[in-house]
Amino acid sequence: MRKSLLFIVVAFLSFRAAAQELPFVKEPVFQPGEVLTYKLKYGFITAAEGTLKVFNSDLKFEGNPTYRLSVDGVTSGTFDIFYKIRDHYDSYIDKVNLKPYFFQENIREGSYRRQDKARFNQEERKVVATKGTFIAPSNQTFDLVSSYYFARSLDVSKMKSGDFVKLNYFLSDEISQLQIQYLGKEVIKTKLGKISCLKFSPSIKPGRIFRKDSKLYLWITDDGNRVPVKAQVEILVGSVIMEIKSADGLRYPLAIVK
Repeated sequence: MRKSLLFIVVAFLSFRAAAQELPFVKEPVFQPGEVLTYKLKYGFITAAEGTLKVFNSDLKFEGNPTYRLSVDGVTSGTFDIFYKIRDHYDSYIDKVNLKPYFFQENIREGSYRRQDKARFNQEERKVVATKGTFIAPSNQTFDLVSSYYFARSLDVSKMKSGDFVKLNYFLSDEISQLQIQYLGKEVIKTKLGKISCLKFSPSIKPGRIFRKDSKLYLWITDDGNRVPVKAQVEILVGSVIMEIKSADGLRYPLAIVK
């Protein structure tokens, strides 16, 4: 259940990986100082809010400089009264190839508590985590936070409607694969204005939250930032929508449609 909740809040934003490495743009589309905030709505009610931040890090792994990516997820309003969530995640990624070296999470959901850590060895295709050592299918494996930022930097310039992007990610005690289909372009109305977007449909697994025929749609700005601005997924009862609230410290102007 908690894995599914985390998938909704964070992997809403992520792009299954084959053995061949996925191509990405020459420099990251994000920069230190970028702060993105989102709200997660169930019907007309705002159930949770998320904040994503990029920092320069003083830590080096294998002599390489890193960014620290930070994500906070909290429940709000009525949801916060009945089931309080205070989740925090940190991912340290290489400044050049954007692969993660280290990931940690501090989960507080109701009375449930969990702290996990994971160390990524991309060359040996291993993830050494709190619950053991896991063998990765390629040397390009991510945690959910770093997968989001890497996906934003993927080179999608040659993608056509119907094409797929695949990516590996590690979560808790397993390495999973996510496949996302590109559906074309749309203009989306957001709090920041009308924005030209690329539309994707990530694959999801049916279970305690998702129906067998549930669909997930994700809209990302069609500009240099590649910022997710909206996501919508059908669940067992109703649907959940994620919308952007604010975007500060972006590297490029947003693709606002006048």
